[in-house]
Amino acid sequence: MSTEIKAPQFPESVADGSIATWYKQPGEAVSRDELIVDIETDKVVLEVVAPADGALKEIIKGEGDTVLSEEVIAIFEEGAAGITAAPAADAAPSDAAAPKADAAISPAARKFAEENNVDTSKIAGSGKNGLITKEDVTAALANPAPAAAAKPATAPVQTAQSLDGRTEKRVPMSRMRARIAERLLGATQETAMLTTFNEVNMKPVMELRKRYKDLFEKTHNGTRLGFMSFFVRAATEALKRFPAVNASIDGNDIVYHGFQDIGVAVSTEKGLVVPVLRDTDYMSLADIESTIRDFGLRARDGKLGIDEMTGGTFTITNGGVFGSMMSTPILNPPQAAILGMHSIVERPMAVNGQVEILPMMYLALSYDHRLIDGKEAVQFLVAIKELLEDPARMLLDV
Repeated sequence: MSTEIKAPQFPESVADGSIATWYKQPGEAVSRDELIVDIETDKVVLEVVAPADGALKEIIKGEGDTVLSEEVIAIFEEGAAGITAAPAADAAPSDAAAPKADAAISPAARKFAEENNVDTSKIAGSGKNGLITKEDVTAALANPAPAAAAKPATAPVQTAQSLDGRTEKRVPMSRMRARIAERLLGATQETAMLTTFNEVNMKPVMELRKRYKDLFEKTHNGTRLGFMSFFVRAATEALKRFPAVNASIDGNDIVYHGFQDIGVAVSTEKGLVVPVLRDTDYMSLADIESTIRDFGLRARDGKLGIDEMTGGTFTITNGGVFGSMMSTPILNPPQAAILGMHSIVERPMAVNGQVEILPMMYLALSYDHRLIDGKEAVQFLVAIKELLEDPARMLLDV
């Protein structure tokens, strides 16, 4: 029985996707729920698995082709197994070996290997059932086997290497990276973005964390108490006091959101993603910390869903984890503001006429001046500063 393999249902914020990698070719046996193709969108890579045991009958959309939501990309033959096995039996032994070798290499890996003259027969596949992936070919290209170096006369010449030994590599921009670039460029061109700065004394939060971190971790089943939860809580309280910072522009209308959905920027190998914490006003510090940790782990493995990265009324980004001391974060449209955290650095500060060494952090708030006045932006950032320097105010709502 033939079944249509369709692209997943994309949310409204995702117009289309592109075929990244086919892991199976027509005629190859496939088990139920086995991965057969990756579809890359501007937010995540979606996996499409086999609906049953059988084999691919026909691939309609090849690698690199653009696909729409629920568009047919292949025909699947349920119950079929090894469709190409019978014709291969009549072929000569030397010809019969070729399909077997091809079957162990993904199409993307085969194409990349051909373009770079890489001998795939000497590459151990890391994919399922020994499948050679594009990453395996890339690793082999970066670390050639010693045997290849022993035969310089027959070794393929790397097209990216110049005579003076300097190299460069040209690779196509991924769909996700291209979309990130498009959104960032659009944010700077289509908004009246302005940034205001302030600094916060982190000593009260650090002392509170030091005092209760062991008890917190024990009470909340191993969840560690970090700094991000304090910033999310402080931002939530400040957003409630300054609704314009939590609003967005839709055409000629201003949309005031009666909830606080805060996105937390997470860096991955494929680019920056912003999963969203929903209804942070109802989340405890433990809820925030455990959810952010879960986001980070799944973002690293590419397991975040599109619905987890859509929406959001405000964003927090932490460049301090990479050592940044000060920066101007770019807006995440259609949101009207974004808060940038930075490194905590000990500096001499004047306190009641005395010089003290305190752990200080610069805060940056970038905002859309079309919607938020400078007064509101400054007061919003001051509110966050005051809440962090006196954490009890978050509990007392003062």
